[in-house]
Amino acid sequence: MRKFFIIKNVYIVLIIFLLIVFSFWYYTFLTRKKVDIELFSNVSVMNSNLETKKTKWESYNKPSGADLQKILTPVQYEVTQENGTERPFSNEYDTNKAEGIYVDVLSGEPLYSSKDKFDSRTGWPSFVKPITSQAVTYVEDKSLFLPRTEIRSKYADSHLGHVFNDGPSDRGGKRYCMNSAALRFIPKEDMEKEGYGEYLWQ
Repeated sequence: MRKFFIIKNVYIVLIIFLLIVFSFWYYTFLTRKKVDIELFSNVSVMNSNLETKKTKWESYNKPSGADLQKILTPVQYEVTQENGTERPFSNEYDTNKAEGIYVDVLSGEPLYSSKDKFDSRTGWPSFVKPITSQAVTYVEDKSLFLPRTEIRSKYADSHLGHVFNDGPSDRGGKRYCMNSAALRFIPKEDMEKEGYGEYLWQ
């Protein structure tokens, strides 16, 4: 009888112990699940904000031709909208050596960094590459006897110039020959306040 009583008490203690362990595990599981749900929810909100947040150039809506003629100078309009070419050696940025970036004159989208600019002795501002690989678009140009590769801005669709294979061989061999009239220069000291802070390390 006493032995049975002892065994019974042992079973009761064991059951109580198992209930405590299970309760602790269940509480921990629920707490962790709640944290995971909150974390997932916060990450989803952050991703949603990143997806919906657009830069001013990604949201750019191109005005009509008549409005563009009011916004741009005659040379800027001829170059960007009519695929024109400005005069060499007498344009704004051919000899510019200041640090900063060059953006589209209309949309403000970043195009080139001063770090990639070089003196091509052609009379137009020249670069070895765009500021990012996706910054510009490439279009086959058959307007002359020999086909060329035209460079246009991604969002404003401005004609910028052409790219040639006679650039510095030690820097990729490309020469992005641009029209100053299609560009706007943002000095390094003004990049942060004008919304180009992320490009300070380009």
